[in-house]
Amino acid sequence: MPPNILWIVTTQWRAQACGYSGDPNARTPCLDALAAEGVDFTQAVTPHPFGPFARAALLTGLESPGNGVRGYFDPLPPGTRTIAHEMRERSYLTAFFGKWHLSVRDPGARLTGDEHARAVVAPQYRGGFDFWEGFESGFLLNDPWLHGTLLPEPARFEGYQSDVVCGRARAMLGACERPWFAVVSLEPPHPPYGAPASGVGARPTGGLVLRGNVPLRGADEARCRADLSGYYAHVEATDRAIGGLVGALPRDTIVAVTSVHGDMHGSHGLFRKGWPHEESVRVPLVVRIPGGAGRDDRPVSLLDLPRMTAAWAAGATGLPSGLPGAARISMPSVVRLPDQCDRIWAGVRTRARKLILKEDGSPWLFFDLDRDPLELTNLAADQTRAGEIAGLAASVTR
Repeated sequence: MPPNILWIVTTQWRAQACGYSGDPNARTPCLDALAAEGVDFTQAVTPHPFGPFARAALLTGLESPGNGVRGYFDPLPPGTRTIAHEMRERSYLTAFFGKWHLSVRDPGARLTGDEHARAVVAPQYRGGFDFWEGFESGFLLNDPWLHGTLLPEPARFEGYQSDVVCGRARAMLGACERPWFAVVSLEPPHPPYGAPASGVGARPTGGLVLRGNVPLRGADEARCRADLSGYYAHVEATDRAIGGLVGALPRDTIVAVTSVHGDMHGSHGLFRKGWPHEESVRVPLVVRIPGGAGRDDRPVSLLDLPRMTAAWAAGATGLPSGLPGAARISMPSVVRLPDQCDRIWAGVRTRARKLILKEDGSPWLFFDLDRDPLELTNLAADQTRAGEIAGLAASVTR
């Protein structure tokens, strides 16, 4: 019998914000347990540190804009081949729950609130899943609106969004009698960070331990502490919801937990996402799979997850083989929202190096991550590294 396979995809959960990765602020017992018994991909990155681009890449295995999503408000084109088509051809029932963020949206509507949360995602925009129940966006972390296969009109469900979506998925998947592949997509710990977090209180700001690249004793530090106070509450609440879902499934279910991007939270004096720094591009990726356990320090992209999933469906166990030695990352267009990255860029991330090119192809940032994991020193102007930079640049543009 082929294994059941579950992707749990969060939003804005950076790789550094997990207990198992050493963050003293993070209370993540579920993810810690998964990392202990499964595979922790320590160098996983998003291909694009912004929601719609990353989601399109994750579902299709293709980078933006090659998958049809060039701008923030572009939908995934109807008929696009996704992981749902791949898995259905392997006789799986396919299901999607939660945040979609790849349908037609009104650019003039407020991003946070009922208008986007209640927008109906037409069947042709649902990525080919057999069962679909979710919402377009809206960032309503409490009392979400859901619609889909069994709910033709949006209906409001009381409770914390992660609890509601995980609970709906648990009920449906628990009753399924054939092999299934499912995606559970959650907005937390995305802003608004001040929203209630299922009974988890905000952290005292003064007790938070900040990353060493956050400027101190100024407005950046104050804002960072205020944001992280609520952020870590949502991290804890969502970890608990994930634990409730994973714990209700058969132990032989393959589970992958990740995020579409991170959050700068004041590192380098920057906030939110889209930036080419580690806090924005590196994401958690923990996989519970038979025969696999421990750390995997190879660079891996969310673009690799569809290929891994197809291999698991075909009976592969243990650590995946044949992963490339580098992962490409980029911002294909500027998203003109407050705090987000203000330029187009493309780059490559190896285990120990990261090169970022400007839109014209010239070097912008180059870091030796082995020597400087906080990216305090930009080596792009170091002429002794010219050959290394040129080699990496060729892998970005090929």
